Amino acid sequence: MNGDEAVAFAAKQSQVDVVAAYPITPQTIMVERFSDYVANGEVDTQFVCVESEHSALSACVGSSLAGSRVFTATSSQGLALMHEVLYLASGMRTPIVMAVANRALSAPINIHNDHSDMMGSRDCGWIQIYAENAQEAYDWTLQAFRIAEDHKVSLPVTVNLDGFTISHAMEGVAVLEEEEVGDFQGKRNPMYKLDLTNPMTFGALTLPDYYSEFKRQQVEAMKNAPPVIASVANEFQKISGRQYSNVSAFNMEDADAAVICMGSVAGTARTVATKLRKQGKRVGVVKLWQYRPFPTREVANVLSKVKSVGVIDRAISFGAPYGPLCSDIASTEVLTGIQAKIFNVICGLGGRDVKPSDIEGIFETALKQAKGAPIDDPVTFAGVRP
Repeated sequence: MNGDEAVAFAAKQSQVDVVAAYPITPQTIMVERFSDYVANGEVDTQFVCVESEHSALSACVGSSLAGSRVFTATSSQGLALMHEVLYLASGMRTPIVMAVANRALSAPINIHNDHSDMMGSRDCGWIQIYAENAQEAYDWTLQAFRIAEDHKVSLPVTVNLDGFTISHAMEGVAVLEEEEVGDFQGKRNPMYKLDLTNPMTFGALTLPDYYSEFKRQQVEAMKNAPPVIASVANEFQKISGRQYSNVSAFNMEDADAAVICMGSVAGTARTVATKLRKQGKRVGVVKLWQYRPFPTREVANVLSKVKSVGVIDRAISFGAPYGPLCSDIASTEVLTGIQAKIFNVICGLGGRDVKPSDIEGIFETALKQAKGAPIDDPVTFAGVRP
């Protein structure tokens, strides 16, 4: 399967009640495949055709509040159009699962991958997972429903996969049997829902006397998410043989220098790290599966002995000292007291290939910094013409 098909197949196996989505490249294959399942009678799902992404997520919010298991998908400008409703979904605690085939934002118009779409909404109150390949996209979509619908969390989840690099690339995907997925997920048991026999209000006007309390509840739900994610991952490992967590560390036990990244670039980084290890250079790779809530403690633990870290961002925070991921790494250093020197590399914007030579250059810079050499600029662009 390609990555989009893997996500659609996972949503099919999850027996979702409602899918409301609007097509946009490179996400479209997800909802096309799912519409095939509906048309063929393979699922008992209400497929809602809407006129925009804003309407798609609005329909998902209403369906979730009615007690349904809900799935949607989008990319780029579509996610931007949803921006208003993202906050409604999390604020009303609707456990929607949304796949995002990450794509650059206009202008200029670009249909290829970077992380600027989701990074523009990184503080919308959704749990955010980043997959490295089609297998991870499938696995995390299955787990996302369990995470979102847990009563200790009850928050929406995005499963992010790099546009075209993952969404359209064909690769082997090990899928579970329908019965295994059914036993793993079970039926949704809503904590709160719209019910004529037990009326309650959602999305009401809340003035200064109570608004902060609602936001505090969302903060607590985010704090509850990591142990739930870990518990779900452990259960998933038992039926799949594949183990997930919030952070993946590669050759970090004795690394002097490391690269931190998310998404498909992690495979390239590990390949380069393996090459440099054979040359006697102690380098490692840290991949984040979980971006929100940010795994501060786990990142600090894995970086505790590293001297220098190059952080790869596939998005820009214009006017900020660092890109979004590097800003979180810098905050982690301040909060936890770890001493690793960090620098930020912006690369892969608009789908530009992140080459092994680019990654090797980041490692070499980190190794030089680990030995005490200063770097010219704490934020650099890889492979960009001056």
